[in-house]
Amino acid sequence: MLNITKRQFLAAVALCVPLAFGTGTAAQAETVLRVIPHADLKNLDPIWTTAYISRNHGYLIYDTLFALDEELKVQPQMVDTWNVSDDDLVWTFKLRAGLKWHDGAPVTAEDCIASLKRWGVRDGMGQALFAVVDSLTASDAQTIVMKLKEPYGLVLDSIGKISSNVPFMMPKRMADTDPFKQIEENIGSGPFMFKTDEWVPGSKVVYVKNPDYIPRSEPPSAAAGGKIAKVDRVEWTYFPDQTTAMNALINGEVDYFESPTNDLMQILETQEGIVVEINDPLGNIGFARFNHLLPPFDNAEVRRAAIMAMKQEDYMAGAVGDQKFWKTCYSVFPCGTPMENMDGSDVIKTGDVAAAKAALAAAGYDGTPVVLMQPTDIPLLSAFSLITAEKLRDIGMTVEVQAMDWSTLTSRRAKREPVSEGGWNMFHTWWIGADVMNPMSIAFSGNPDKGWFGWPSDAELETQRTAFAKAATVEEQQGISAKVQDRLWSIGASGHLGQFFVPVAYRDNVKGLIKSPVQFFWNISVE
Repeated sequence: MLNITKRQFLAAVALCVPLAFGTGTAAQAETVLRVIPHADLKNLDPIWTTAYISRNHGYLIYDTLFALDEELKVQPQMVDTWNVSDDDLVWTFKLRAGLKWHDGAPVTAEDCIASLKRWGVRDGMGQALFAVVDSLTASDAQTIVMKLKEPYGLVLDSIGKISSNVPFMMPKRMADTDPFKQIEENIGSGPFMFKTDEWVPGSKVVYVKNPDYIPRSEPPSAAAGGKIAKVDRVEWTYFPDQTTAMNALINGEVDYFESPTNDLMQILETQEGIVVEINDPLGNIGFARFNHLLPPFDNAEVRRAAIMAMKQEDYMAGAVGDQKFWKTCYSVFPCGTPMENMDGSDVIKTGDVAAAKAALAAAGYDGTPVVLMQPTDIPLLSAFSLITAEKLRDIGMTVEVQAMDWSTLTSRRAKREPVSEGGWNMFHTWWIGADVMNPMSIAFSGNPDKGWFGWPSDAELETQRTAFAKAATVEEQQGISAKVQDRLWSIGASGHLGQFFVPVAYRDNVKGLIKSPVQFFWNISVE
């Protein structure tokens, strides 16, 4: 008996179907890249949230003025040409010709100005940049003029940053939305378009090729270069259960698994037709984030006591597993990057429950419960949460673990209200290494009004971060980074749980993956 697969059968049938209207040319089958994303997509505004699933959504449908290539160098993207005045105070950017929004309207300088301003409210590097911006105007429909109060060395680094928050360009009507409220439309100018009518939260997200997109002529390199949509559709199918997701990949029901847990790697590595590899050379940094506004973590010494109990080996072994995928790192800036240093790091090196218990008692902890949010649909973060809960209980804290999915957590973490009104005390996440390479990351903000969830308030920290942005040399930046790190550890801003690398898994008919800290879906074909 002849055995053929369902896919082969459908392909054969397609060849035999009479051609419509007698054109005499074969209708080309629609190409689809089927992806298992690392989380469910519920929050669609990548400026309102730093969640990576929302950032990945953003890269599919939006574009950026500049972008980082695989060597982390800034390259033009939507911008065609630019120049800087001799006194370094006036930057002029001219957009590429022919850029259109998905609704057919032309992209204008006014759109981009509104987008930059909204991003500048929510992002750490954006906040620092706009502190020195005197004016941002359009000299014509295609030209943006940025005038500074003083020279600033991180202009392109800021508007070309690769990850959350990414300065995505949106139509002005969308970008005029209050930065602390979510946008209500999803219109970009990127290589794919979001299919609102096919979006099923908790299940499926669909993107289709943008026929009007004009890619750059350069080859793709991380977030830069030509963004060529080589498939007609990208479909994200969310699987809450990792084993079910793995079987879907093995059985050919999906093509790409973005973030399989490492305990599945041994199985996937043995499967014929499956490729497993690390796509991000910088890896990720595990974070335990405190709410600085509410007791008990409104006390810096209580936060430091909790950090003292966080032995990185326990988190990495318990949540990541195989040691080939992780390493300890006691710098707040990723190990192996230029700003890595050890200033103030003794507090995280300790991993000593007895010492942490004594420090907690000395801090005057009064038994106030810790509400710890546990995202059960992301195994690594779920494991981080349970390990922390055990460690906090070991040093004498009362802990209430509240289970929820990641999308619920990313919405709830924006709440500053007391716990009795839906607030929280602690959650876990990770940052990709590229997001936290220097003090300008929003993760290191000491401004409670503009900073990241948890809202530390520290004027000294902000003074040092401002100095970093004005530093003239790498050596000066490194000296300031050491001061920033020492201050972060002194105030117990966050717990750092280690540096780890998450492999991706995909079927061997998937071609063109881009090496990058962020997963991009352009340039990928399915053969």
